[in-house]
Amino acid sequence: MSNFIVADRKTDYLLPPSVDDWLNQDHLARFIVEVVDQLDLSKLTRQYAGRGSKAHHPATLLAILIYGYATGIFSSRRLERATYDSVAFRYIAAGTHPDHDTLAAFRRRFLDELSGLFVQVLEIAEEMKLLKLGNVCLDGTKIKANASRHSALSHGHIEKLELQLKAEVQELLAQAEQADQADVPDGVSLPEEIKRREDRLAAMAAAKAKIAARAEERYQREKAEYDEKMARRAAQEAATDKKLGGTPPKAPAPGPLDKDQINLTDEESRIMPVAGGGFEQAYNAQAAVDAPTMLVVATGVTQAPNDKEQVEPMLATLKAQAEVLGPVQALLTDTGYFSDKNLKACDAAGIDALIAVARDEHHPDWRERHSEPPPLPAGATRAQAMSHRLKTKAGRALYALRKQTVEPVFGIIKSVLGFRQFSLRGLKKVTGEWTLVCMAWNLKRMAVLRP
Repeated sequence: MSNFIVADRKTDYLLPPSVDDWLNQDHLARFIVEVVDQLDLSKLTRQYAGRGSKAHHPATLLAILIYGYATGIFSSRRLERATYDSVAFRYIAAGTHPDHDTLAAFRRRFLDELSGLFVQVLEIAEEMKLLKLGNVCLDGTKIKANASRHSALSHGHIEKLELQLKAEVQELLAQAEQADQADVPDGVSLPEEIKRREDRLAAMAAAKAKIAARAEERYQREKAEYDEKMARRAAQEAATDKKLGGTPPKAPAPGPLDKDQINLTDEESRIMPVAGGGFEQAYNAQAAVDAPTMLVVATGVTQAPNDKEQVEPMLATLKAQAEVLGPVQALLTDTGYFSDKNLKACDAAGIDALIAVARDEHHPDWRERHSEPPPLPAGATRAQAMSHRLKTKAGRALYALRKQTVEPVFGIIKSVLGFRQFSLRGLKKVTGEWTLVCMAWNLKRMAVLRP
């Protein structure tokens, strides 16, 4: 006779089961609950008026969201279902089952408070001796917006559609005025058809106005850059008493271009080039990652497809957090961040910048890796000095930290956690959601690093 363990599902427990017995002591869900219980959630709890039925505590809802994002569950409906199906979620919720509307409303309501909680988690990492800021690596990655790029309309296409719809409206109005409507197909309501086209025309007019406003902002920005370049050229010509060669900068043109687009689903997202080729409706998510621990120490989201303008906002964030987390010693970034203005900003902030001037060769001569470059000539520019430093042994060793720090974090967030698309819409909301993603990553990483 076989000796099997009998699966008895009928016998009741002699004593009520305890949720504390459901998980092993080093489980990630336990760690997240322990950390969330240490956070100051007073800004969240004060917003509950205490009227009506009892609400789920913010600590419970926050822990559910963080564990969900740390394990690849982002949908509020899937989170609700997990409180029934998953032992870990049952432990976090202590046997309660917040519905998906509650979870979704909580996530939307407290997006602004997430940045403060993000820093509190990093403070706990410092207290656990897991984080000591030094070298920080900055990079960006494109995250798909909660919108299809096929929902985007360009300014040129809108103008073509307007002509077509206006002609159709005139045709329908003329048909409606005729006494004999024998040519109208059965089931067609002319007033409804006219209203549908007029509504589309109104929506396209609003879209054109927003595109025009964006174009004006772009023109003012490009005009300021153009004026600065022309003033610099004029100063150089005056100093050398000689006309500069080369093609002078081209003045920007005002007004929207035919290719300027707006997305009707999430108008704050932008069409961006993505790795591997092609374009997606996306946001550019930024993360500054601590080199020794791979903890994200600062976050941001931008609508710009390139990273050139993201150094100064990140420096401001790191400066604001310096009183709590300590100062950053060095900032390592790839060539997408390089500009003379960014080097000046790092110098002004007292941060040692190591920004790639150009892309490295994939297969450089082996002698370059074991030799020092010739001495830097006198009067070298900032770009030449940075290029020279990156060729030194010390510079190469320090810059090598960048690829092995921030890029694996993005790879794990996208491929292991599965976070490739925002659930929310609008720049402010996706900024909060990206902070939540990075907070979940930090807690997952801290659980691994803890003694």
